Amino acid sequence: MALIVQKYGGTSMGSPDRIRDVARRVSRWKAKGHQLVVVVSAMSGETNRLLALAKNVSPSPDSRELDVMVSTGEQVSIALLSMALKDIGLKARSYTGAQVKIETDNAYTKARILNIDDANIRADLNNDTVVIVAGFQGIDAHGNITTLGRGGSDTTGVAIAAALNADECQIYTDVDGVYTTDPRIVPEARKLDQITFEEMLEMASLGSKVLQIRSVEFAGKYKVKLRVLSSFEEEGKETQGTLITFEEGRKMEQPIISGIAFNRDEAKLTVLGVPDRPGIAYQILGPIAEANIDVDMIIQNVGNDGTTDFSFTVNRGEYERALNILEQKVKPHVAARAVVGDNKICKVSAVGVGMRSHPGIASQMFRTLAEEGINIQMISTSEIKISVVVDEKYLELAVRVLHKAFGLEQAA
Repeated sequence: MALIVQKYGGTSMGSPDRIRDVARRVSRWKAKGHQLVVVVSAMSGETNRLLALAKNVSPSPDSRELDVMVSTGEQVSIALLSMALKDIGLKARSYTGAQVKIETDNAYTKARILNIDDANIRADLNNDTVVIVAGFQGIDAHGNITTLGRGGSDTTGVAIAAALNADECQIYTDVDGVYTTDPRIVPEARKLDQITFEEMLEMASLGSKVLQIRSVEFAGKYKVKLRVLSSFEEEGKETQGTLITFEEGRKMEQPIISGIAFNRDEAKLTVLGVPDRPGIAYQILGPIAEANIDVDMIIQNVGNDGTTDFSFTVNRGEYERALNILEQKVKPHVAARAVVGDNKICKVSAVGVGMRSHPGIASQMFRTLAEEGINIQMISTSEIKISVVVDEKYLELAVRVLHKAFGLEQAA
């Protein structure tokens, strides 16, 4: 018997029929003798509907009240799944984040989990009950409802698995595992049986939508065994999905590259003609950080005639705000010549722990792109990844040619 935490996303909970399918899947695991905690998201489209409703009432909704409202989506899901489980003869009990209780800080709409009181969950598990927990939400020290941000249900699932010291945390989604890249762009993309936490963390941070990056960070920190599975597979045809593991040395010959990740939500900003002196990077990025805008890639060119150009990327949704800060605050303060931007770029990345022992990966990547006439605007590297910024119109071509160049369609 194992203690398993399962998380089901919005598409898995998208309709009454889908919820009954989830209940039957949970029942099959329970029939094997396992203890089960199930974390669920709101039904597909429900969170967007609630956010749109809020915007119709108030153009800038109060963040506390927004969390009170959007958390109701998961509350509906836990009740419906609990009903479905009881209808097929299982003991089940639903909990909101506050009822568990999942304690968070008070950063509304993007709260972080501080502690989980597992007493209620353990009592129900010991009473042979399937526990259903609302993902995405918690409660702060003052009793206010908080939410964890987009994809926060993944984080809830991993955090509960960590608190319970679960044998495995299974993330059910609409894909049957982690692929070498998006199969919608490269039909030959191959499902990975295993991938390291390091690689998965890079893939998540670089645009892979399979898992939310905070959930992978949490799993890595607390050594939670993760598995990505599909909730759409028929009974008897289930696969093992993709196991996310710490075991880098699992094979005699580690693949050099495990996957090609990409992110369309990128924008580039450049401050032209800034003084080439110590502290200029802080003077440019300080106001950006104060506005709580995350910066990704950074390039400062070699100085020329006492001036230099400074470029960085941000999420496309933050582009206009960052551009305004640079124009109104930074440009006059540092006496820059101009500020320019481009919100039609993308980031394409090659990821693999095998890079550590195989030189020449960067040159192969750059040569492959050059042969297709794809100009590289920015480059960023780490021990296990190489990222490039290119014009958005080349995204799919870049992904396809790199996937082929590194032989990712072939069985490892």
